[in-house]
Amino acid sequence: MRARGLEICAGSVQSAVAAQAGGAHRIELCQNLEQGGTTPSYGTIRHVLTRLAIPVFVLIRPRTGHFCYDAEELAIMEADIRQCRALGCAGVVLGALNQAGRVDLAACRRLLAAAGPLPVTFHRAFDACPDQHQALEEIISLGCQRILTSGGQPTAPAGRTQLAALVQQATGRISIMPGAGVTPATIRDLARHTGAHEFHASAKRQLAAPPAPKATEFDTPRWETDATIVRELAACLNSPLD
Repeated sequence: MRARGLEICAGSVQSAVAAQAGGAHRIELCQNLEQGGTTPSYGTIRHVLTRLAIPVFVLIRPRTGHFCYDAEELAIMEADIRQCRALGCAGVVLGALNQAGRVDLAACRRLLAAAGPLPVTFHRAFDACPDQHQALEEIISLGCQRILTSGGQPTAPAGRTQLAALVQQATGRISIMPGAGVTPATIRDLARHTGAHEFHASAKRQLAAPPAPKATEFDTPRWETDATIVRELAACLNSPLD
């Protein structure tokens, strides 16, 4: 039986270290996770690479919001991808759509050319595509290695029927990796019903805020990956499903 893999979305050095300590097989490194994630800083990437032995994939997303990018944004994304290659990252995570919600093949080809030999994950821009079955074939044609998706629903458990259909359509040509709402309570059911072999989770816990003499608009909640939750996810994923 093919081994199942666990990817953890880490929004900081601390989260990346916790993900590895908990038994993650790979991380997706980003910043601003509360807003869906953006490309982490050069310093963050470089420092994480010195701390981790597991593969580090970096999110390439220059801003929050929609996935239609103009020429300036694409140039920034290309530069960030080239920097990831230079630093020795294991792969990148990206995605671009046109105004109709279809995969922007021209933009994606530019980004994959910048990635060169690096493996590429197409991120949850896929969930904004009206026709996921068509998008799947287009992403396969681009040469991506996996798609991160919730099956077009707010969470992967809600989209498990569509996820199973995508896994079946992919026929091993690309990995369908369920993400969003993947927890120790849901991961076994997802594995059983979708047939997927890779899963994506943040395994995060809200940090207690330190006492502050004055409340300000900067006092937003902070979340970090918890090694204990990662360990629970890994244990659930590695146990027999029946």
